[in-house]
Amino acid sequence: MKTGELFDSTLQSGPYIFSLTGCSEQFRGTLSSSFEAKGVQLIHIKLTSDTMQQPPTIELTWHHTGIDIQGTWHPNAYRSRRLHVDWEKGFVSKAAFSAPVISLFNVQGSNRLTFAFSDALNSVSLSAGVNEETATFRCGVKLFFEPSAAMHTYEATLRLDTREVPYYECLDDVQKWWAELPGYTPAFVPEAAKLPMYSTWYSFHQQLSPEAVEQQCILAKALGCEAVIVDDGWQTSDHMRGYAYCGDWEVCEDKFPDMKVHVERVHQMGMKYLLWYSVPFVGYKSKNWERFKNKLLKTIDSLQTGVVDPRYPEVREFIIEMYEKALVQWDLDGFKLDFVDTFSAAEETVNKEDSAMDYTSIPEAVDRLMSDIITRLRAIKPDVMIEFRQNYIGPLMRKYGNMFRATDCPNDAIENRVRTIDVRLIGGDTAVHSDMMMWHPNEPVESAALQIVNALFSVPQISVLLDRLPESHHQMLRFWLAFWREHRDVLLEGTIKPAHPDFLYPQVAADNVNKRVICVYGDVIVNPGVDIPKQIWIVNGTLNSRIYMEINETWGEKRVGIRDCQGHLVEQMMVDFKVGVHRLNIPPCGVAALID
Repeated sequence: MKTGELFDSTLQSGPYIFSLTGCSEQFRGTLSSSFEAKGVQLIHIKLTSDTMQQPPTIELTWHHTGIDIQGTWHPNAYRSRRLHVDWEKGFVSKAAFSAPVISLFNVQGSNRLTFAFSDALNSVSLSAGVNEETATFRCGVKLFFEPSAAMHTYEATLRLDTREVPYYECLDDVQKWWAELPGYTPAFVPEAAKLPMYSTWYSFHQQLSPEAVEQQCILAKALGCEAVIVDDGWQTSDHMRGYAYCGDWEVCEDKFPDMKVHVERVHQMGMKYLLWYSVPFVGYKSKNWERFKNKLLKTIDSLQTGVVDPRYPEVREFIIEMYEKALVQWDLDGFKLDFVDTFSAAEETVNKEDSAMDYTSIPEAVDRLMSDIITRLRAIKPDVMIEFRQNYIGPLMRKYGNMFRATDCPNDAIENRVRTIDVRLIGGDTAVHSDMMMWHPNEPVESAALQIVNALFSVPQISVLLDRLPESHHQMLRFWLAFWREHRDVLLEGTIKPAHPDFLYPQVAADNVNKRVICVYGDVIVNPGVDIPKQIWIVNGTLNSRIYMEINETWGEKRVGIRDCQGHLVEQMMVDFKVGVHRLNIPPCGVAALID
């Protein structure tokens, strides 16, 4: 027996034997269990030391029989839902990157094992890999594989769910569990964060002017957008798309001679105004480079910038004061806070010691920074909006911000669908936004409509030069944004049911007691479900001119109205829906309403 094994801990609970390895005489570990509900158990880890010290690398492992499991879901899966093997690395999460949860499911979308961890602050590695000899899944949670703060005790909980329910129900229960943990309460989401927005990024990049932004705002407001996000470029005359000039955050007066007046003009249109900042960057060519060049976590030469070290109170105060000043001076309504996920150290700074630092742990310092940002900004403007971008969409990020956007996928409707649904599955009530939608103005209108139809279960962000679109595109946008607003109570706030994650969600439904919206993104037989409400809306998210729907109970007569992607009524009739397969001639990216 190895010396360390004397201090390891095992526990049998439910169908599993849990092993806690890596403990030592200096850091002792214990395991205990409890049950939240039938099929849902909690494994509690406690590590203790007699002195303040950094814990060794600890791993909690167990095995799950590999029966009827065909896919893996985790927050950064993107288009790969494959099974992993036990010799692969796990999925790392921390405060500003991903979230500690994995779900194993079968081809029907039924849960087989969903497990999540309570520590979303520190770096945690979750794994679920097939053992080739036994066809079992070796599951694990690895802790303290990166430097951490010294501590006396550490406590955390593993939640395991083996219920025979849809995987999306398990993931929704995970986000609810996280939200109830101490220190994880999600931020308030103002109404404005849940309405369509216009973004300048894809349409302008850094080549901004107040006149051009205001022109797009006029057009966007007429189409149904209620806010503008002014992205990178307002603070620099450089158009090289780098970050060498980030860090001063002074308005480029050659572009915006009077930012306050510009924001006032946008407000007079009835639109909110959000401004982009790159939180950790101080560029090589910024005036603040000399001030902070010795208070960096690392440099990124490819971006021509340094990443400031939030363990310094001076760094944190500098960042927060900038946002407070901008909020008050320009009367902003919110911020797009970018690159939070780059708060990671280089090898030479990870264990840095400096009397000017008040934190040794980078995750704890990031938590302090982001917590202070939202607290102090809300003290000035309680309904301030804070947007974060995938991959920093975990449970701790929900307490710092109230808008989560899918990561950049320009012109890629399918990727936008996958990413928005992935964020929705663990996003709870936080406003999940699409990546900015853009397309070529010469696209057929049905093809352009794919951009918005694929992201219907998120708040739409539009980023295309609206004055260059043909009238058919304007009609399409006006129709679909109006449709989204009319059915937001279901699309954004209803119970979401994304089918077949292994096939990238070819059918997604959402409902409440009054209506159900079903979006079809593949050439599949639509399953409308049971307990049908009075209203059913079926969106044809393909370029086919029909969909097939199979129902398993008689609905009786319903009034059917079919519209094309521009909202034109193309067919209206009464249909007697009996058990069996029904064809609906819905045009590409059109919609059918089935009403009692």
